[in-house]
Amino acid sequence: QMVGFGHDVVLGAAETVLKGVEAGAISRFFLIGGCDGDAAQRNYFSDLSEKLPETSVVLTLGCGKFRVSDQARARLGLIGDTGIPRVLDVGQCNDSYSAVRIAMGLADALKCKISDLPLSIVLSWYEQKAIAVLLTCLHLGLKPIRVGPTLPAFVTEDVLQVLVKEFGIKVCSDVEADLKEMTEAKAAS
Repeated sequence: QMVGFGHDVVLGAAETVLKGVEAGAISRFFLIGGCDGDAAQRNYFSDLSEKLPETSVVLTLGCGKFRVSDQARARLGLIGDTGIPRVLDVGQCNDSYSAVRIAMGLADALKCKISDLPLSIVLSWYEQKAIAVLLTCLHLGLKPIRVGPTLPAFVTEDVLQVLVKEFGIKVCSDVEADLKEMTEAKAAS
């Protein structure tokens, strides 16, 4: 597990990362984060990480980092010959500020809105800290955000409909179908 990729470190390598985007070595950024359990039915994030395109860069956040498999880390490796790993651990849930700063810095460098970035946000929703991360993303207008694989008991069908309609929330479902939708998107997905 490589750690220590807070916003200062990642933004310090922005020029290298931008060159990777322009050269096609980086096709999409995935934020995999939140709080997660270890029940077998929660393998969605491990399965997703193992199927990501080799041109992906993954930012991990919170306990979600432990769901990115060692196989995925080894397969994704480094961004070309830069020495920068394709899986960067931003920290714990309370470090979500760093993930936001990275997205803002990338958007500034690419001269676009955060919602126009090739960024997919996939949050494991297991405890209240993950909800704080989600609320931050919603405040920033990031859409869509995938959450799951199971939703908290307080999310009734009515609450879910509001989250889907008003905020573009998507519930994690089939890894292959979700990944296809995310990788085919031009902007945030």
